[in-house]
Amino acid sequence: MSLATPLAVADLEAYFQRIGHEGSHDPSLATLQGIHQRHPQAIAFENLSSFLGQPVELDLPSLVQKLVYGDRGGYCFEHNGLLRSVLTSLGFQVTGLGARVLWNLPPDTLTPRSHMVLLVDLEGEPYIADVGFGGLTLTAPLRLVPNLVQETPHERFRLIENHGLFTLQAQIGPDWKSLYQFDLQAQYPCDYGVSNWHVSTHPNSIFVNHLIAARVERDRRYGLRNTELATHFLTGVTEKRPIASASELETVLSDIFQLKLPKNRDFSHLFRD
Repeated sequence: MSLATPLAVADLEAYFQRIGHEGSHDPSLATLQGIHQRHPQAIAFENLSSFLGQPVELDLPSLVQKLVYGDRGGYCFEHNGLLRSVLTSLGFQVTGLGARVLWNLPPDTLTPRSHMVLLVDLEGEPYIADVGFGGLTLTAPLRLVPNLVQETPHERFRLIENHGLFTLQAQIGPDWKSLYQFDLQAQYPCDYGVSNWHVSTHPNSIFVNHLIAARVERDRRYGLRNTELATHFLTGVTEKRPIASASELETVLSDIFQLKLPKNRDFSHLFRD
């Protein structure tokens, strides 16, 4: 089931050009894998809008203008909202799901459904697609098969199932870390609208209080949190670099995360003692 609006032909072609996808366009696993690998390399995860007090719009024209033509990124509702429309345009059967984030939280923490995930049906076999989970964004779709360790171009992942609840885990070094938990109940635009409003405006939201960005390349992941840039190589080596000024931060956002910065921006408060 997909409630997504298909993209106009010109917008779909512009999206493929944006991510550098020159592969197949048929609703196949190869197409899904190609798009899923290239999207997070080309379009950064970032929360500039909510951090700067600007609205985050989820309607399709706004997503296309921002992420495709505007050289910006976004967070989960934007990335996966756009991807859902792209896949729907190609003939995939896509259902939007809602997930509870568990990353870096105690095991028994109950969180709201603040993350958007996609369920893609490929000839009766379900896959999870997600190009919007920040520093551990998937770079390949995953089969919805419990306890199966699945290789991706970056980390290894697995899904743990318990009474209809699926927990996505990533292998970080020798350990398996839980990222989020979801079930297969379909979510609707009104569900995402409420969650989006909450995470983009609530005074305690991480996306209001912290500047966050992430992007992947073939051999590494880049992550930004406020004034620290981290580069995580697939070899296991991590390099961290402090950012000393607002002008340096803007250069990092432009060069590393490939973002066109909004005109109304002020990062100076990040550098006050």
